[in-house]
Amino acid sequence: MKKPLIKIDVVSDVVCPWCYIGKRRLEKAMDGLKAEMDFEVEFYPFELNPSIPSEGIDQKKYLSEKFGGEDRYNQITAHTTRTAAQEGLHFDFAKQKISPNTFQSHRLIAFARLFGKQAAMNEALMRAYFEKGTDLTQNENLVAMAAEVGLNPDDTRKFLASQELSDQIKQQEQLNYQRGISGVPYFIINGKYGLSGAQPVEVFTEALREIVSETNQGESCSVEGVCTT
Repeated sequence: MKKPLIKIDVVSDVVCPWCYIGKRRLEKAMDGLKAEMDFEVEFYPFELNPSIPSEGIDQKKYLSEKFGGEDRYNQITAHTTRTAAQEGLHFDFAKQKISPNTFQSHRLIAFARLFGKQAAMNEALMRAYFEKGTDLTQNENLVAMAAEVGLNPDDTRKFLASQELSDQIKQQEQLNYQRGISGVPYFIINGKYGLSGAQPVEVFTEALREIVSETNQGESCSVEGVCTT
């Protein structure tokens, strides 16, 4: 019997810690369900702060002001680091000196998609930022990460120096806003069901099973408000 194919659109930002945690939890859920269903995952851009300049800003200062002080920053990052560790991720906020504008990173993910490397590129960017503190404002750092996932360095360098795929990223971001997505991570399943936040593995698992069951039974409505039978 042919397994159902589940399409998951992941809306996220590469500097969002809960996006990385949520992605890893989703991956664990999919791994646990691989005998029951097949998956097709695509990543869509969301910028947590598109107003950050291209050279980036001081990460600790920026987040301390955002969270309400250095003590609060330390509490939140410590909690996030502990949670990430439970999923096998090794966050090190002390290494993160620069909060980047992530538009260029999203362009690179879209570029990698052309070569079947989108998921690998997304993972590489997140791992580099959260575990190594890599400065994502530097194109040469992006080129090096792209090479690690199998992209040609010269082609990547040329792409990053261009404006190619910029309009596509802007259009996809605008679509997310029209869908009412105001926070990430956000998961759109089969174009019809929305799941917000870095849910536990068990929640992802249950939701995916329920969606398969409902899809087999009948009517549903998409996030755009289109209902089908």
